[in-house]
Amino acid sequence: MTHYMELLAVNQPWNLLIFMAIPVVLAETLAITELYLLFTRNFTGWVHSLNRAAGITVGIYFVGVIAYLMNTAVLPITQAGEWRTIIDVIAVGCYLIGGLPLIYIALLELGLVNAGASAEDKRKVHAICVALFLVFGHIAMIAGMLDPSLLGPGADATTEMPMMHNH
Repeated sequence: MTHYMELLAVNQPWNLLIFMAIPVVLAETLAITELYLLFTRNFTGWVHSLNRAAGITVGIYFVGVIAYLMNTAVLPITQAGEWRTIIDVIAVGCYLIGGLPLIYIALLELGLVNAGASAEDKRKVHAICVALFLVFGHIAMIAGMLDPSLLGPGADATTEMPMMHNH
């Protein structure tokens, strides 16, 4: 199993909530409200407020997630040479990279970047960042579910999952 899946599987249900449920609910809220705003062009009201709040919250949240995982997982795993093939690196790397566009959205919403840009240009950057998060997040999930040993040795720490057969 990849370190990505192992992280989600241990310390149940807390790691699943902290590293998957909370950020995904916030990011999906951001994505859904983003689509609504782009289709309706109604940039006032509660949906816009929800979009802004979700963007700021998930961006700040990912600052903490990335800092925590870099210090407690990525650096120790790298220093010990314990990556379980490139599949493992892709899963963890894409999860962390996926948080960067969300952090940028928070900075954008807080007026700390692109402050002089037009409202339309800010919306474009916002939409691109949401798209980047979705791409990297899905790559992370797909790679995270793969068996690292598909690409050969280096996955000796892989945990065997029992198969359930109901015949």
